Amino acid sequence: MSRFVVISGCSGGGKSTLLAELGRRGYRVAEEPGRRIVHEETERGGSALPWMDMAAFLRRAIAMSLDDRVSAGTGEGWVFFDRGLVDAASALQQLTGEAVLESIAQIHRYYRRVFLTPPWPEIYVTDPERRHVLDAAVEEYERLLKVYPALGYDVSILPKMPVADRADFVLKALGESTRTAV
Repeated sequence: MSRFVVISGCSGGGKSTLLAELGRRGYRVAEEPGRRIVHEETERGGSALPWMDMAAFLRRAIAMSLDDRVSAGTGEGWVFFDRGLVDAASALQQLTGEAVLESIAQIHRYYRRVFLTPPWPEIYVTDPERRHVLDAAVEEYERLLKVYPALGYDVSILPKMPVADRADFVLKALGESTRTAV
């Protein structure tokens, strides 16, 4: 949908912080599927975790991303997604060779402009849900930097700046006034 905006990019680059700021301003947001899956799988003792069964994890991320789109409904206004279908489908295709990316990306479009957080080593940290090192995060970013344009999206790299300024940058790029709730 043209009002569904993806914020993606390098893990640990400030995506979730930016989404929290947009949510604080009154915009609807969908939290990152990966973190939700890790939390759920850990709680129930499951194995669909990136460090145990990456393919199962990515399939769950695709399903959750599809559910997020349905939950976002047909209302008005921007809806911001912390990652999206393209992230999970491209990773699954790279991992398994399954040709899932093209069909998913054509059927389930997002707004034409995608915002990517670049690698930001100064703020990168691991935690119980993000166990991979910065080098793996940078590889993921480089893959997404190629995949999104190949699918016809315009990519805007988010500048490294305070979160309020980053939110203003996104909203201005979308033609919105800044620092106001919707």
